Amino acid sequence: MNLMYSSTRNHNSRVTASQAILQGLSRDGGLYVPERIPALNKTLDEMARLDYKGLAYEILKLFLTDYTEEELKYCIESAYDDKFDTPVIAPLSRVGHAYYLELFHGATIAFKDMALSILPHLLKTAAKKNNINDEIIILTATSGDTGKAALAGFADVKGTQIIVFYPKNGVSPIQEKQMVTQKGSNTHVIGVHGNFDDTQSGVKAIFNNRELADRMKENGYRFSSANSINIGRLLPQIVYYVHAYVSLYRDGRISKDEKINFVVPTGNFGNILAGYYAKSMGLPINKLICASNENKVLFDFFTTGIYDRNREFILTTSPSMDILISSNLERLIYHASGKDDAWTAGLMKSLAEKGRYEVTQKMRDNMQDFLGGYASMSDTQEIIRKTYTEHGYVMDPHTAVAAHVYEKYRNETKDCSQTVIISTASPYKFSECVLEAVHVGGIPSDDYEQAALMEKISGTGMPRAIKELRNAQILHKKVCKADKMQAEVEEILKII
Repeated sequence: MNLMYSSTRNHNSRVTASQAILQGLSRDGGLYVPERIPALNKTLDEMARLDYKGLAYEILKLFLTDYTEEELKYCIESAYDDKFDTPVIAPLSRVGHAYYLELFHGATIAFKDMALSILPHLLKTAAKKNNINDEIIILTATSGDTGKAALAGFADVKGTQIIVFYPKNGVSPIQEKQMVTQKGSNTHVIGVHGNFDDTQSGVKAIFNNRELADRMKENGYRFSSANSINIGRLLPQIVYYVHAYVSLYRDGRISKDEKINFVVPTGNFGNILAGYYAKSMGLPINKLICASNENKVLFDFFTTGIYDRNREFILTTSPSMDILISSNLERLIYHASGKDDAWTAGLMKSLAEKGRYEVTQKMRDNMQDFLGGYASMSDTQEIIRKTYTEHGYVMDPHTAVAAHVYEKYRNETKDCSQTVIISTASPYKFSECVLEAVHVGGIPSDDYEQAALMEKISGTGMPRAIKELRNAQILHKKVCKADKMQAEVEEILKII
């Protein structure tokens, strides 16, 4: 029997996995969630004998039940290939009291590669399964890393176009350069005057415009998303939580069924939600520690039960986390409310209209798996410096937010459980910030020279993705106001 997916705002809106992946967002504005979380059906010892691709199949087949074995294995093989520069795809490094799960060894040197390598294949397969002949328009907002990973995944994929919006002054220079130099006749990149929340809200408004959807259909187009609002982006992220646990067990670092913590640098809440799903499947997880930067809306939420985006938006050194509207939190709200779609819809309406909502004590009790923490920019710089000085390990500022939160948690709680810190990006993507923390002396102004100095200091080879940027030509120069995003889409698709 197929596992069905329903909207967080209307449980009667039921679709198959492939249909949910095709649509991205439900017509009522809700997010698709599985109607039940399947349990892991392999023993720990059986999973320990599998490589990353084997694990991916065993987990994804439980969720994507309308994909055949052949289809799913094709998608996995196509995704997890030689674009990753390490044999195990997601290696674990022991640094001090924690393990760092390095998810940045893919083509765009950020954790988004782990899911966005497979999404284009899942999407194309879904279109074929559902007899969709329309051209699929991938519409995505990015706070930095999703954009490049999605562009790389969908570039020149037949039957698709991809349109990426990003906050013009809200990403790192390397992140922006990665996007605006992207090749591919079907790729479009547009900067937005505003922050990520403005950009994300603009994309959601386009998705929810029924009149535009009708005109799209008349012209042979349909929207889908590469953001983690798309369940096809979220589910593959479960795999690396299981992979991390299995790897520790296989290497004798933890005993069978020993509970461990995960610390996750968090912005849009998709990454840590995948950890919640992994725990719900039966993975022995103690705490999911949600690490925020100075835009600490999630820390305040887990502390008080009140979600309030009515605050100053702060541009930090961890730009992918500069978010005040964490879209994937809606999925957790739905689960914590006992799958109450009307209640969830009401809270999301309150967020849209008033910028805030408050959950019940029962819901807070149902979210005890999570614990919040946050780091200031000075905290972030200090932990980068300290970790490099004491261990010779260089981390990016997003990972550093998590490292600081974990250090504070461990000192305050004395919890010595084995802990995995999710390392979401290569330090090379944020060379200037990292060099300011670890290097004594002048820092070059040129991005490539900064990367060369990073190579010398870190003792790690410069990633291919950085080398390729040195002489890359800027191909995408468009910038617009947030209220003109739909007009840009209409112009690209020529449906004005």
